[in-house]
Amino acid sequence: MPEPAPTVTASVFIATSLDGFIARKDGDLSWLDRANATVPPGTEMGFEPFLRSVDAIVMGRASFEKVLTFGHWPYGETRVIVQSRNPVAIDHALARTVSSSSEAPAALCERLAGEGARRLYIDGGVTIQRFLAAGLIDDLTITIIPVVLGEGLPLFGPLPADVTLRLVDATRFDFGYVQLRYRVVRPPA
Repeated sequence: MPEPAPTVTASVFIATSLDGFIARKDGDLSWLDRANATVPPGTEMGFEPFLRSVDAIVMGRASFEKVLTFGHWPYGETRVIVQSRNPVAIDHALARTVSSSSEAPAALCERLAGEGARRLYIDGGVTIQRFLAAGLIDDLTITIIPVVLGEGLPLFGPLPADVTLRLVDATRFDFGYVQLRYRVVRPPA
């Protein structure tokens, strides 16, 4: 009997405005920086333990380029794969842990699972939308920031079918954030 193919879990951990935007139309995140200034120092919202639990991060090119403007590389030695149809310039200092791929989400997940990855962090609006549309997202942690932007880059986009979610946990923070954790409910086979 053949061995079952290795599987990988794909997780999302992201913040949105109350109206569902992850950034302004031009990618600006200053609204999030202002909101984060209200978070008491030392407050743990689960991102660091989450980041330690992943084997690789898959992000879109726009997200990668935005992270490069932060002034420090926040992912340490964690492997990062930048999804892009076009070549991605990767600084020599990051080349040991950062690579790019133009593979479809399912092919990338299969390859990474075959290389031993068990949990992926999927980041960036378009990348999250592509993985969700392909039925590859297993769980989502969404932190709602109490601001209405009115327009911007949405977390969610068109889908080929409904995606049913089961609420796993909801946490209310005194400074106004609400964090929701969902599992994707797979339709019966």
